[in-house]
Formats: sequence, C-alpha cells, structure tokens
Amino acid sequence: MAVYKRGYSRYRGPVRGRWARMTVLPRFAWRRLFQQRLVVLLVAISMIWPLVCAFMLYIGNNVELLTGMRIEPEFIGFIRGNGQFFLVFMSVQAVFALFLAALTGPGCIAPDLANNALPLYFSRPITRTEYALSRLATLSGLLSVVSWVPGLILFAMRSSMAGSPWLRENWRIGAGLFAGFLLWILLVSLVALAGSAYVRMKVVAGGLVFAFFFVLSGASGIIKLVFRSDWGNIVNPAWATRRIWYAMLEIEPPAGPGVLACLCILAATMILLALVLKRRLRPVEVIR
Repeated sequence: MAVYKRGYSRYRGPVRGRWARMTVLPRFAWRRLFQQRLVVLLVAISMIWPLVCAFMLYIGNNVELLTGMRIEPEFIGFIRGNGQFFLVFMSVQAVFALFLAALTGPGCIAPDLANNALPLYFSRPITRTEYALSRLATLSGLLSVVSWVPGLILFAMRSSMAGSPWLRENWRIGAGLFAGFLLWILLVSLVALAGSAYVRMKVVAGGLVFAFFFVLSGASGIIKLVFRSDWGNIVNPAWATRRIWYAMLEIEPPAGPGVLACLCILAATMILLALVLKRRLRPVEVIR
C-alpha cells in the first residue's frame, strides 16, 4: 500500500493507567543514561564525599578512637554529626547534582525537539504535562542518587550510633535534609529542562545551566556592592536555597533575606521556568 493511502488509525492496544504510562520514559532514559561512561564516572566521584562523611561519623561517635588525639572540641562536635555537618554535606553534594544536571539534563528534551519527535509522543496517550513530568522524574531520580539518598543513609548511621534519644531530639535534621535536597533537585531540574527545551544543542543547553546560577550569583554581588544591602542575595537562587537549609537544619542563618522571602523568589523562579518549558513543548511549531 502506498504511503499516501495510509490514514490515521487510533491505538487499539491495552491502555494502562496514567501513572503507569508516565514511568515508561524514565525507565528507558535511566537505562540510556547509565550506559554513558561520563555519567557513571561522575556518579562514582560524587560518592567519595559521602564515604568520607561516613568515616568521620564513625570516628566521631567512637570515643575510644578519639582517645589521645589532640582535636578541638568544636571539630569533635562537627564530626559527630550536628546540623553544621549535614549542611556541609548538602553543600558539596549540591555541586555534584548541579554538574550532573548540566551533563544529563540537555539530553532529556533537546533531541526530541531537534528531531521533531514530539508529535510521535503526543499521538500516544500522553499529554504535555505528563511528558514534562516524566522528564522531570528522569532527572530528579538521577539526582536523588547523589543527594538525599546518601544523606538519609548518613543520618540513619548517625541515629543508629547515637541511639533513639538523639533521633527524637534531632529528627528535624533528617526531615530538613530530605526536604532541602528535594527543593534543590526541583530547581536544578527545571533549569536543566527549560534550557534543554529552549536550546536544541545539548552543549549550549548544558552551558545555560551553569550560566543561570553564575550570572545570577554575579548579579547579586553587584547589587550588594551598589546598594550596600544584604538583600541583593535574594537574586541568587543558590543563596536563597542555602538560606532555607539553614532554617531546616536549625542553624544560625547569615545576614540577609528571611525564609519567606527566599521561598517566594524560588517559587516565582520555578513558575517562570515551568512556563518556558510549557511554551516550548508544542507538537507543531507555527512560524509567522
């Protein structure tokens, strides 16, 4: 039969639930990502710092190993796993998550736009929202491997060595670690996906991820110097996220905007990124 005689016919196969359909794209995307040596290498390197933190926790919570060592009391309290310890851990792993998002995020949407594959996706029982959530789940799942998953393992390790009394008094650290990483993963993932959707070249899209944070960080520094106010930090999403971490981990925060202001600016940033993503995810592009 000639190609022009083939008409459109509806899909007549088995229809699965909406949530089951959304897991198809992440499942195949994770398989493809972990076949890339650079991704595997970066994930392996990002596991070094959690191992170092686990070693410090083990040393700090075994008194016999500290006997005879001339260590400052503040450092002993740090390696035993207080809020400052987990803040440093989160700061280091957040950098690895940023590099991993810049490496893998552009490959989530840019190839589909460059090869005009969106009509093939949307001709199936999947909406634009479900497609975006599937790509977001792909990137978020990968970043979770280097962020809150090892973080909760360290928190569980600290709780097991300190006992249930410490867990009852410091459970907010574990909750703050989990919620803080989720906030950072959502922000970084939206930046990577919006850049991937806006620029069809993966290399340029990866550069946009770094440019988003570095440019805004530089802009906040200029605002602080010109107006001589710590409120210039509100323009820096990385600083705003870290300020929220201070509150979650119950640590004395630095001078500058409060938690509510940081939450508002991050929410506005994420909404703008979501609107950019929604505008670019069109099965048909009309050029006027």
